[in-house]
Amino acid sequence: MSRIERYVLRTAATAFITGLVVLTGVIWITQALRQIDLLTSKGQTILIFLMMTGLALPSLIAVIAPVALFAGILYTLNKLNGDSELVVMAAAGVSPARLLRPMTALSAAVFVAVAAIYVQLLPWSFGAIENLTTFVRADFISNFARPGAFNDLTFGFVFHYRERTPDGALRGVFMQDRRDPDHVSTYIAEAGKTIEKNGASYLQLSKGVLLRPQAAGDSAMVTFDDYTIDLSQFSQAIASVKRPRERSTAELMAPSPDDRADPAIAGHIRSELLDRLASPLYALVAGFLAFAALGEARTTRQGRGLAIGGAILAFVAIRGLGIAATTLTVGVPFAAVFVWAIPIAASLGALAMIFRRRLFPASFRRAAASPA
Repeated sequence: MSRIERYVLRTAATAFITGLVVLTGVIWITQALRQIDLLTSKGQTILIFLMMTGLALPSLIAVIAPVALFAGILYTLNKLNGDSELVVMAAAGVSPARLLRPMTALSAAVFVAVAAIYVQLLPWSFGAIENLTTFVRADFISNFARPGAFNDLTFGFVFHYRERTPDGALRGVFMQDRRDPDHVSTYIAEAGKTIEKNGASYLQLSKGVLLRPQAAGDSAMVTFDDYTIDLSQFSQAIASVKRPRERSTAELMAPSPDDRADPAIAGHIRSELLDRLASPLYALVAGFLAFAALGEARTTRQGRGLAIGGAILAFVAIRGLGIAATTLTVGVPFAAVFVWAIPIAASLGALAMIFRRRLFPASFRRAAASPA
């Protein structure tokens, strides 16, 4: 790689990293504000808050990286042209292929990084978020539920206790689970305490009753001396079947027979797998499309605003079509063709625009540009 190519690569990489950090930071702050109730209402520590919000960074980076690359290359080429550096390079015989080489290297690096995030890091981060959510909700019962108040752990589940003794035991415990309106369960106990076993949290109730009516007007009641409840069952995040986004890529490629037998689950697994494999391609689309818009040297009298605006609209439209195609694959398996065709066709189209001087002779271009 020549000195000119290294200079262009360094300028574009700096613009890309700056844009990625700024955009990720702004969006992360807005997402973090939605989790501020971990510190206020649920009384969690700042460490738990940072872990919960930090685990969302991989998904943000995976989405923002192609956008930051697109903006970084547009900024770099516009800056080089504004400083007349592109004009000088073109006059010195630097071909578009040489200028495209550093942009392609940067786009390929972003493609590899985004692919690694989608394939490996995202499933882990989503699983870690679900596990941490379970811990927060269980920890909320054991440590941060306020005495004398009716605390909503999750929708349809209420927890209450009268007081806490010096040894951490709870007195006057009341719980009601109304998540399933047809099977409402109410627990009333004189005492209770939380215990940890094999990494799971449990609530052990003593000397109480369980009200579980089976029909309207039914007053079924069961008394107990000791009753242990697994607190993880009250977390919405825990399910017997992992959601597609929480599964590893290998699990999505080889789903179980039960998953393949269910059209709904099979459709979401197919959509998630295609999204992970095809989304990194938009890093290449971003690099080629930005270069196609501004990669050619122009004089100061030639406006570049129209080219920038057209490139932005084209990139937004292409990415929107990709998202729509991925969503469509849930119910229409054939739509998988469009999931791959959209980014590949967009990349090839951008490359054709970049090398149009080689594809069409100068006489043909002049004839096409001249009025009839």
